[in-house]
Amino acid sequence: MRPEAELQAYDYQLPPELIAQKPASPRETARLLVYQKGQTGLGFDTFAHLGKYLPKNAVLVLNQTRVIPARLALAKPTGGKVQMLYVSHGQGLIKALANKKLDLGLELKIPGTRHGLTVVKKQDQFYYFKPNFPVGKITTVLGKHGQMPLPPYIKHSPLTEKQKRTAYQSVFAKNGASVAAPTASLHFPKKLLQQLKKQGISIKFITLNVSLGTFAPLTGKQLETGKLHMETYHIPAGTLRFLNQAKKQGRPIIAVGTTVVRTLESASRKHQLARLSGQTDLFIRPGYKFQFINGLVTNFHVPKSSLMMLVAALTGKTKLLRIYKTAVKLHFRFFSFGDGMLVLP
Repeated sequence: MRPEAELQAYDYQLPPELIAQKPASPRETARLLVYQKGQTGLGFDTFAHLGKYLPKNAVLVLNQTRVIPARLALAKPTGGKVQMLYVSHGQGLIKALANKKLDLGLELKIPGTRHGLTVVKKQDQFYYFKPNFPVGKITTVLGKHGQMPLPPYIKHSPLTEKQKRTAYQSVFAKNGASVAAPTASLHFPKKLLQQLKKQGISIKFITLNVSLGTFAPLTGKQLETGKLHMETYHIPAGTLRFLNQAKKQGRPIIAVGTTVVRTLESASRKHQLARLSGQTDLFIRPGYKFQFINGLVTNFHVPKSSLMMLVAALTGKTKLLRIYKTAVKLHFRFFSFGDGMLVLP
């Protein structure tokens, strides 16, 4: 199938009012759609009752990456404003996106501070800045002066910046530096995790640092090569041993979020996890043979995205589009702050 036709096959109509502008509160009151292969019809509930639908002795794996306040307001010498979106740093430079065209050599300031950044390079859509402070302090600077990087489709959020820092972060966020949230994790307050444990569900954590590429439009090159953007992951040694033993015992491994799927599938060889850390550009779409996971908890994703294709690899494309059509009809809330689904293929 030609790249254009493949992308178009994952399009669907979504009324703008179904794009969630804030999360459900409490978190576990978000709606849950349940798809289980072989069962007629879909299930409908809330995340508070997720345990009713998980397989016996299941293992839930979640991404404990921490989202940083990656959006930064900068000022030009003329007084003009620029919005920078941090991507990464290394070799003394900061890699970022900007909402305006910037000239090489331009010096920008963080208002109210002595911190400044100079544009030294442009490559594709990215700018490279040399800061007048140690580049390793960028996450500290962002923590103090940055804003949470809510996706651009959340245009009318009523949340304050302080509220966003809580709402767009999982309650178990711990490691790493992501520029977007692993949004399936947002549905899990501590009391729900404790409830699942009491039920006999094991809870384990990995880390994958989410990059902007997760939400970027798919390119023809990616569709042709079958490779996505690169992201870094880490699985603690104890977690790897536990998950491999659980897999040998036949316990169902349920990934919470597409980032967990990509981590576990990238690290697996012959149905066992073989790598603790690495980088992955794995592109999962229909036809992919899963090595490790047995199910998925995920949100409803943007049309024509790699995330939709990953879920379709579990359900089939036709079935997934039917599920999405039903979710729209029943006014489920979509995208990062929206409702979610449990997929048991």
